[in-house]
Amino acid sequence: MNERPSVALVTGGSGGIGQAIASVLARVPYTVVLTARRIDPLQEAAARIEGAVCALASDATNQQSIDELVAGVLQRFGRIDLLVNCAASTSAVSNDIAQLDVDNVLADLNTKVCGYLRYARAVVPSMKQQGSGRIVNIGGLTGRSSDTVSGMRNVAISHMTKALSDALGPDGITVNAIHPGIVWTPHLLELFTGIAEEGGKSVGDVEAEFIAQIPTRRIISAEEIGDVVAFLASPAAASINGEAIAVDGGFSRGVYL
Repeated sequence: MNERPSVALVTGGSGGIGQAIASVLARVPYTVVLTARRIDPLQEAAARIEGAVCALASDATNQQSIDELVAGVLQRFGRIDLLVNCAASTSAVSNDIAQLDVDNVLADLNTKVCGYLRYARAVVPSMKQQGSGRIVNIGGLTGRSSDTVSGMRNVAISHMTKALSDALGPDGITVNAIHPGIVWTPHLLELFTGIAEEGGKSVGDVEAEFIAQIPTRRIISAEEIGDVVAFLASPAAASINGEAIAVDGGFSRGVYL
C-alpha cells in the first residue's frame, strides 16, 4: 500500500485557471507543486492556497529546465501522480493574414503545445515505473471554432492528447484534455473591459451579452475546471482516456461523435 501522499504537478500555476486547479487539488488532497517561469507570482499563488503546496520555477520552452524541475520533485516527494498542463502565453497571433507573423504562431506552439510535450516527456518515466499516472491537458474552445487563427494550438492539444493516450495507456497512464469555456479570470475581465471601451458600453452590458450565449446562463468559475481535473485524476475516471471534454455550460454548439 502506498503511504506517500499523491503528488500533482500543475504548470502555469501562478494565476487564473492553473491556480484554481491547484486549489481544488490541494483539497482532495494532493501535495501540489506549482510551476511557471517567474517564482515571485508562483510563491504568491501558493500562499493563497490552503494545503500542501510548494512553488518551483521552470520554463515550458526549455527541456533542461523542466527535467531539473521534475528531478527535484521526485527527489523531494518520491513520485508524481498527476501532471496538469496549463502553461500558455497570451497569444499574439493575428487573425488578419496580411498582418500575421509566423514567428508568433511558432512561439504560441512552442510554449503551449511543445511545452505540454516537454512536461509529459519529463514525468512519464516515473509514472511508468510506478505503473500509474494521469495527465490532463488544458486546451481551449478556440480549437473548435474558426474565428481565431491561434486556435490551432488547441487543435494540436487535442491531437497530442489522443496520441499520448494510445501510447501510454498500456502503462496505466491516462491522458485527457479539457477545453474551458468562458471562465472568470482576470484575463476575462480585461477582455470585457476592452470590448466595453471599444463599443461604448458598460462592462456589465458586455458580460450580459456573453452570458446570453451560454445555455446555462452563467460564466464558469475557474474552480469548476479544477473539479473536472480532480475527477479525471480519480479512480472513478480510470477508463476515460484520450478524451477532449468541454467545460463550457453548452457554449460550444458543435456535435462531436
